[in-house]
Amino acid sequence: MLLRAMKKDLGDEAIDIDEVEVDPDKPIVETVGETFDEALELLSRVGLNDAYLFLRRYRELSEGQKYRYRLAKLMESGRQWWIMDEFCSTLDRDTAKIVAFNVQKQARRTGKAVIAATTHTDLLEDLAPSVHIHKGWGKRIEVKYYPNKLKRECSIVKETRIEEGTYRDYKQLAEFHYRSRASPYPRKIFTLKRGSELCGVIVYNHPPMNVKGRSLVWKGSFDRLRSELSTISRVIVHPKYRSIGLGQKLVRETLPLAGTPYVETVAVMAKYNPFFEKAGMRRILVTEPDPKLKGLMKRLEKLGFNPALMPSIEYDLKKVSENRELISNTLVEGLKKLNIHPKVLGIRGPYTLRRREAFEMLSSADDLTLAKVLRRLSILAQSKAYLFWSKEKDE
Repeated sequence: MLLRAMKKDLGDEAIDIDEVEVDPDKPIVETVGETFDEALELLSRVGLNDAYLFLRRYRELSEGQKYRYRLAKLMESGRQWWIMDEFCSTLDRDTAKIVAFNVQKQARRTGKAVIAATTHTDLLEDLAPSVHIHKGWGKRIEVKYYPNKLKRECSIVKETRIEEGTYRDYKQLAEFHYRSRASPYPRKIFTLKRGSELCGVIVYNHPPMNVKGRSLVWKGSFDRLRSELSTISRVIVHPKYRSIGLGQKLVRETLPLAGTPYVETVAVMAKYNPFFEKAGMRRILVTEPDPKLKGLMKRLEKLGFNPALMPSIEYDLKKVSENRELISNTLVEGLKKLNIHPKVLGIRGPYTLRRREAFEMLSSADDLTLAKVLRRLSILAQSKAYLFWSKEKDE
């Protein structure tokens, strides 16, 4: 009753999270933001930043993901007052704390005001209100005031710890990484755990022989390469625990444990979440894809592909089923002009198979094979950042 009256008094400047309009049947990426880039940014800011999630319909999301989506819609609205009755009452307590933390973070960063009512006192720390009104029995009311400061760490982060892990730990979370295929033989694996629950994993590998950008910061010989340098090949956080900085914690706290004085990684340019840099690594070089590869991607765009959604096999399968012959022909002709080994795209064949013949095999390949090639191609076509960490500079 009270929140309804407050909303009425605030007029058009207020929006109720329960009254946010949703379309249950459209992919969420099509229902938020004026443009695709705006949708990508809004969804990324609330932790819905995987290609497979962009394509989910609202009705297919978990309760926690639905709440995150509604938060993105609040941000999109531009309204000054966000009203939330029975705040997070339908969520499990862990998800509720993560959502509460993100609500205050996004509201404070955008200069918005939140009015939330809840019976759950365990959300106080993560919501971090500047005014806390506790209604007790009868006429008992207690009002407390706090500094209106951004809370930078979710309470759940303090409950997590780094441990040395195994390849089995990596496999448990591999499906949540955009490169879900097997990781190269690991040098070290570390996990992020909360109690017995596996929340995240990071994989360190022996370095490849050549990487663009390395020569700008490391001048050692090949003999010293393996003993001095490690490469981060995977950082995976369970979807439940995203958007509270656990990826950053995994990198920051394991860099000194890697066993080498230098660590490098090559990352797809993270436009909205540069957590490697936040964790203490330096961005050394950004490389752009081969112009011919960009040209092929442009031709695929003309066939209706959205490059940001192509890392999703589900999306690629749908597009292939709509126009299979034209897509396979475009791929075959485009790949023949590129200096890409078929195995890089997951195209398998006899050892003696020639490159041109391998690409021609795509003309008769099944839909899943084509979708996998399209997915891999979209990743190769993204800008890459080379990042570097030095133990001596960190100390």
